[in-house]
Amino acid sequence: MFNEKSFTVFTIPGLEARMAAIRSEIQPVFTAIGNPTCEMLAQHFKHPFYLHIAQHRRRTVHPPENTWAAMSEGKRGYKMSAHFQIGIWPEYVFMWLSIIDQPKRQKEMAAILLKNTAIFDRLPADTVMSLDHTKEKTVPLTQANLEHALLRLSTVKKAEFQIGRIIKNKDELWHHPAKAAQYIEETYKELLPLYALLQDV
Repeated sequence: MFNEKSFTVFTIPGLEARMAAIRSEIQPVFTAIGNPTCEMLAQHFKHPFYLHIAQHRRRTVHPPENTWAAMSEGKRGYKMSAHFQIGIWPEYVFMWLSIIDQPKRQKEMAAILLKNTAIFDRLPADTVMSLDHTKEKTVPLTQANLEHALLRLSTVKKAEFQIGRIIKNKDELWHHPAKAAQYIEETYKELLPLYALLQDV
């Protein structure tokens, strides 16, 4: 499980040194969380899900400011459709349902979510959204924020939509790994109805 040391990885200077720390400190946690999450998703949706851990191979100079893993139906990749993510910024760990990088049927996914906004009312009170996966900023789930995000997703080609929950770096949960794991699992289970909607697109 993540711990306070996990977040200090992003203070390490240099691409090679930081990537070595990501591989040793963070990627094993992605595997430990991602594999059972894929199993849970596969059982729920009755088809396989695959774990994709970001390798940051395109980077040649600048070390990554965050890192993540995706749980997707795609065996070869994940960005072409809606998928689940577990990831970490210096300030928090995130658990998202993600629509990013101009996936296929982006407008159709936005439309079906806009038609079913009542389903968002069932999400936990601490649910947040991210509208740009390259930035650390999140916004609370409110009706106004949600409508703005989904309308933008339907009209702006480069728009993105991520929804779920975060656990901040100083949160007491990190001192209780079993509770942290339960919170993470519960977050993904809360997002299952949203993902199910997107299966009809």
